[in-house]
Amino acid sequence: MSSSTKRPSIRRNFQPQPIKAEALLSALPHPLLVIGGGLKVEYVNAATEDFFQMSASVLCRRCLTDVVAFGSPLIALVEQVQRNGTTVNEYGVDLGSYRFDAPKLVDLYAGPLAESPGRVMIMLQQRSMAQMIERQLTHRGAARSVSGLAAVLAHEIKNPLSGIRGAAQLLEAERTDSDRTLTQLICAESDRICKLVDRMEIFGDERPLLREPVNIHDVLDHVKQIATTGFARQIKFVENYDPSLPAVPGSRDKLIQVFLNLVKNAAEAIGEDRADGQITLTTSFRPGVRLSVPGSQARVSLPLEIAVEDNGSGVPTDLLPHLFDPFVTTKQSGTGLGLALVAKIIGDHGGIIECDSRPRQTVFRALMPMSESEMTQGGHA
Repeated sequence: MSSSTKRPSIRRNFQPQPIKAEALLSALPHPLLVIGGGLKVEYVNAATEDFFQMSASVLCRRCLTDVVAFGSPLIALVEQVQRNGTTVNEYGVDLGSYRFDAPKLVDLYAGPLAESPGRVMIMLQQRSMAQMIERQLTHRGAARSVSGLAAVLAHEIKNPLSGIRGAAQLLEAERTDSDRTLTQLICAESDRICKLVDRMEIFGDERPLLREPVNIHDVLDHVKQIATTGFARQIKFVENYDPSLPAVPGSRDKLIQVFLNLVKNAAEAIGEDRADGQITLTTSFRPGVRLSVPGSQARVSLPLEIAVEDNGSGVPTDLLPHLFDPFVTTKQSGTGLGLALVAKIIGDHGGIIECDSRPRQTVFRALMPMSESEMTQGGHA
């Protein structure tokens, strides 16, 4: 080739090809359906074909009532969305179909298509076990195990410790200075064990909770005031409140205890040396959040969400599943009872608590019920 021959120019700036919406939906790993009038199946993605073991062409010739089992909660969910025009989520639903050997445990997410009145989009997320229910059982089971242990410790440890401490005080008066150091050490360690047992005795309190309507924003404001005048002076607080949130039925003092514990943990995770430390307090109303009650067919509504978020170091991944178990802690001097107590108090209020964590973003979410009178009256403005 002659040196004077020109080579064809090479285009280096390629314009990306537009991606069709259908290609995106087909790439989703979760089953997705669009249901129209008369509960007719109008669209399914590839994951739905695998889930129901039917092709898209077969599914789209049928109504939802022909695909899922008779009386399926999915049908009621779609009808509710069509009727109210609001998004609804349900967790831990047994979804049956004549194509299944046994019902599949799924989370359901359903919402209206804004530009297509009457059409509802459904997403299914299959679970080996509904995570939120599992957490609820785990947290309450952990609290019960600590309750039993606390009752034993109170009787079997505190009484002998009192005798040990009394004997050490008697010996102290007759000992030399070097011996007094040892007797004082015995007294100090006895007191430390007693304080630990005192904290554990709280778990053994099985008295019914005295409930009254509690303004959760007053609780959070009180917690913030304590924090900003003490252990979190250097930390910025951000408030994202839903001002129309209804009252929480419960104990104001115990709820202060819960959120003060969470805010204190958040401040400690951020540390004293961070200039950009931030704790965000969020409240929101989520009417579609419902959970199964283990051992019954009842479903409990937990529409009130209160979240405490920090930009600290985060919770180690291996510790996250056990975070609300007793004696689990990331603190060198911690007892590991704080979050176990938080889970117990939230459980006593009929709610659940969960944690999501990654570096510089840890969120504790408490899902709480609202009073029955508020629910009957339509409650949330």
